[in-house]
Amino acid sequence: MKNYLLHHEWRIIEEGFHPEHNRMSESIFSLGNGRQGGRGNFEEHYSGDSLQGNYIAGIYYPDKTRVGWWKNGYPEYFAKVLNAANWIGIGISIDGEVLDLAKMEIDSFRRELNMKEGTLSRTFSALLKNGKKVEVSAKRFLSIVQPEIGVIRYTIKLLNSNAKIEATPFVDFEVENEDSNYDEKFWVGEYLENLGNEGYVSAYTKKTEFLVCSGMKFNAITNGKEHVLNITNESREKYIESSFSIGLKKGQELTIYKYGVNTSSEYFRKADLTAKTKELLNDAFETGFDKLYEEHRAAWERKWETSDIVIEDDVAAQQGIRFNIFQLNQTYTGDDDRLNIGPKGFTGEKYGGSTYWDTEAFCLPFYLATSNPIVAKNLLLYRYKHLSKAIENAGKLGFKAGAALYPMVTMNGEECHNEWEITFEEIHRNGAIAYAISDYINYTGDHGYLAPYGIEVLLGISRFWSQRVNWSDHKQAFVMLGVTGPNEYENNVNNNWHTNNIAVWTLKYTLESVQWLKQKHPDVWLAVKEKTRFNEKTEIAKWKDVIEKMYFPWDDERKIALQQDGFLDKELEPASTINPSERPISQHWSWDRILRSPYIKQADVLQSLYMFEQEYDKAYIRRHFDFYEPLTVHESSLSSCIHTILAASVGKPEKAYELYLRTARLDLDDYNNDTSDGLHITSMGGTWMAVVKGFGGMRVIDNALHLNPILPEKWESYCFRVNFRGSQLQIKVKSEAVEITNHSNGNLSLFVSGESVTLVKNQTSVIQLSIK
Repeated sequence: MKNYLLHHEWRIIEEGFHPEHNRMSESIFSLGNGRQGGRGNFEEHYSGDSLQGNYIAGIYYPDKTRVGWWKNGYPEYFAKVLNAANWIGIGISIDGEVLDLAKMEIDSFRRELNMKEGTLSRTFSALLKNGKKVEVSAKRFLSIVQPEIGVIRYTIKLLNSNAKIEATPFVDFEVENEDSNYDEKFWVGEYLENLGNEGYVSAYTKKTEFLVCSGMKFNAITNGKEHVLNITNESREKYIESSFSIGLKKGQELTIYKYGVNTSSEYFRKADLTAKTKELLNDAFETGFDKLYEEHRAAWERKWETSDIVIEDDVAAQQGIRFNIFQLNQTYTGDDDRLNIGPKGFTGEKYGGSTYWDTEAFCLPFYLATSNPIVAKNLLLYRYKHLSKAIENAGKLGFKAGAALYPMVTMNGEECHNEWEITFEEIHRNGAIAYAISDYINYTGDHGYLAPYGIEVLLGISRFWSQRVNWSDHKQAFVMLGVTGPNEYENNVNNNWHTNNIAVWTLKYTLESVQWLKQKHPDVWLAVKEKTRFNEKTEIAKWKDVIEKMYFPWDDERKIALQQDGFLDKELEPASTINPSERPISQHWSWDRILRSPYIKQADVLQSLYMFEQEYDKAYIRRHFDFYEPLTVHESSLSSCIHTILAASVGKPEKAYELYLRTARLDLDDYNNDTSDGLHITSMGGTWMAVVKGFGGMRVIDNALHLNPILPEKWESYCFRVNFRGSQLQIKVKSEAVEITNHSNGNLSLFVSGESVTLVKNQTSVIQLSIK
């Protein structure tokens, strides 16, 4: 763990420069707006350790899979979101010496992410080798109102003498991905234009031929007035710069306003891209920094009105949850069903920026409860539009008759993960896609999504499950062989309990959905049957047989479901016995040792108990929690949140709080020593769930909202907001009461700790309870 960031309710603050943690800081101080994003790199030159990164949504490259051997069914490429043009750059030299924090004597330094307003600020004062002392103040943001636009205000002040300042704003498309398999560069330059204080660079991606145009325009202010600049332009392949010099006296300031626009062929015709970039850039320039900032700030205020969580008397917990919510809101805005949520968002290269099952299992609930319903629906439509690719993926592995296997990793629906134990075996992901459909319908009441979108996906996934099992004469049951469950510290196991369980659940839910469609929309059902060539009699009969006869590993002595066959053959030493110097074990142990150990990366059996909680009593869940949690090393970012929810539900508030802090501050405190690679964006949805579903106990049962809140001992109170079927609710939990404000024009009935409560429109209801 690292503890160099200051605790603050609304801000992330690095006080004093920590070059040894700079990559981690660059991840944490990232900005985004759903269409583009970038790491918290410096505007000026920095020769120290850094991972430069700017990313454009939906733009990727199919990097050739690099493995030592090949197997049938292997994906041919690993998709990665590409590092795009560095548009933030402003080179500075003072009396001929380059401003570079890696080579200066730093007197003071402060880097600050204002989560309330969506801005990144930095100030420092430092002494150059030539004796000049300067103070620099920079502030930038990526507009969430006009998502192609980014703006920078950069101010330099001379502190101890006069000097000549040379400034060089630039756009650099000659970039690379640090994780490139073959040290390949992925951009081909197409167009350059550089005249005065304005310039443009456009480039297209190899193979995929996405076209991106990046433009910049700037002005300079001295003594409160715009300075007339004598600009020298320079251009080379995929790079433009514009230099100017100004003589400043001691105490004077130079402020540069730099406006950047990044457009892509995903949203504009290629033939119009440069012209559109010019139009947007000149409009932004004319609007100016202050007005763009004010509309951006106001938009963030509206976002926080529907998604904020307030925690009293625990600044670390408060900062953690707001950081998670901030990153979720700036990563995905839900206005484009072609986009999804990469595990690192716009904060780094790892995982390629592609989509995993994390979206359905961990992110969807956040957007369901805090956004317009279309935002969550677009996440489902993303998968529906990839159904044909999922069927194709299954076909490559030998499955027949419309079976669909959704990819573990994807950009366009094709599988592009290159580890066999994941690509071929971690098939529980298919169940998460089906579960998301149920989750969406259960929360919104929008059963119409089944006709025809949801049902086609469910049929494809159920066909896969019915073919993936095989009959065991020995066990006289259906079994699922050669899989990897959510616990990726086990590979190629037989009968992973969660995988078998979610397969059976999917088959049951699909049958229920078929019956609903036959009753409510018979014409739609007939059309779907014909389109999918569904043999209702034989296929449903097989599904029912699998449901009835699926095998589940079980320990009758402990009365627990076993994670997989043979799990009890392991040496069941708790994770607390591991030498702390060997944690995380993924960075210290051999893979052989990990596979032989009993240690669990993330919730596996417990993932099922969370997802299908209503099917089990509290004693059953508690028994499993007590067995599996001590064996869990929580080395997946997706682990602590699920355990928080379960701990809260079975009466373990201290454990719930401990695990909540881990998930909320996972990146801020670098629990797993990997924040430098980028943030764990998708797990941040789980952090939100830890508060709302864990401590708040929020569930939807039989079309009604239920709250069973607990209050962590360190908290005076907490308050969260949700949108449930058109009702905007603000829920505050205190030790003696729950206060719920219905910010809506209609009444709503719900349950609080089992008691029915009617919330009157536009009023606050106080439910007296003793909350522990």
